[in-house]
Amino acid sequence: MTSNQEGKNLMASVSIIRRKKQNKDGTYPIAIQIIKDRFPSLITIGRIDLQHWDDEKGQVKKSHPNHHRLNNFFRKKLAEATDNALDIETKKPEASAKAIRQKIKPKTGVSFFEQAEEYLKVAKATNYNIYMSERPRIKHFREFLHGQDLAFSDLTVGLLQRFETWLKTEYKPKGKKKKRLAETSVVNHFVTIRSVFAFARDQGAVDEKLTPFGKKGFKIVFPETTKIGLSRAEVIALETIELSDPRYEHARKLWLFLFYFAGMRASDAFRLKWPDFQDGRLYYTMGKNKKTGSLKVPDQAARILKYYEQFKENKHDMVFPELKGVDLSDQFVTKRTIGFKISALDKFLKEHVAPAAGIDKKLTLHIARHTFATLAGGTVDIQKLQKLYRHSDVKTTINYQQNFIHEDADEALDAVISKVRSQPKPA
Repeated sequence: MTSNQEGKNLMASVSIIRRKKQNKDGTYPIAIQIIKDRFPSLITIGRIDLQHWDDEKGQVKKSHPNHHRLNNFFRKKLAEATDNALDIETKKPEASAKAIRQKIKPKTGVSFFEQAEEYLKVAKATNYNIYMSERPRIKHFREFLHGQDLAFSDLTVGLLQRFETWLKTEYKPKGKKKKRLAETSVVNHFVTIRSVFAFARDQGAVDEKLTPFGKKGFKIVFPETTKIGLSRAEVIALETIELSDPRYEHARKLWLFLFYFAGMRASDAFRLKWPDFQDGRLYYTMGKNKKTGSLKVPDQAARILKYYEQFKENKHDMVFPELKGVDLSDQFVTKRTIGFKISALDKFLKEHVAPAAGIDKKLTLHIARHTFATLAGGTVDIQKLQKLYRHSDVKTTINYQQNFIHEDADEALDAVISKVRSQPKPA
């Protein structure tokens, strides 16, 4: 064998890298890189924010709340790819990097539900909320197809239209009083199907040309939703009622606490610790967009904090009980716990707190955010609201606040009606 032949038959190198091209959502693809005879080939296995990735070590940084789970997932994929590459080269030493890639990806095949299962595995390792919301939607799609799998080439606009009709007319939510899915829930099923297709495309399992979505494909259109907060009188009713059951009283106090802090999200409140309160101010980082900031502690919120001080076990203890004893470094367990706790508290608010306060409107923890926006109306400067909401872009604040500002439309309505009334009656 010549030296050139020996060089061309060197074993392939397999490693994990971050791809340079950024995704539309701001993350970067993480890929298995196979290099053989100086020619690289890539298999995408996930995505991550740049701030959480160590290029030199080829792993997730400890700054990511779920770095252990992610690194284990990526290492497992790397080990599988390495084993497969060695096996292929043992049988066929002259195999190129591209040929090796074609052999080892995608391990699960190219049918929709096989890729959907892989998609859910990644979601479970990286984002509990996505995993929990998208798993039942994939199950519904399988139910529509009577348990049969399908090739991506069979994922047509016509099939999606029939699935839409089935969801709207035949599917009945199990264990729920309502007979049909809400329109937004129906639309979210197609967002999930599109996400599975994008995952399979990133894996190299399906060609982009096969997409049933896009300009000429199936249109995903979200219906406009009405956001309604409580009135000033209804907030006062919540402030003044007395509840004997400590569970309902906790739900009431927590709702008011969220409202007093500009509609703070419950997930952020659950994570608060006593050291976050210093010199009459609250310092915390918003979980959704990682924005940091500080807010004055209103007197009403201070009284609620005073109540919870009796349960304080140490100076670094959690303020509220929901996440006490939970390993916050395990993002999956933390988000699962938050989801369970919010559901339980929302049930208390709906079935016990709202009736006791004489409130007929929908009452959930998230309604505290809508209520703050409702009462802010058009009276608070939009830049000030942007700081309170911790929005990165003022346009987000403007679009959100428009759901709660009705003065201009009301004035226009009154003007037209008044003009009609002011017209002289015909003789």
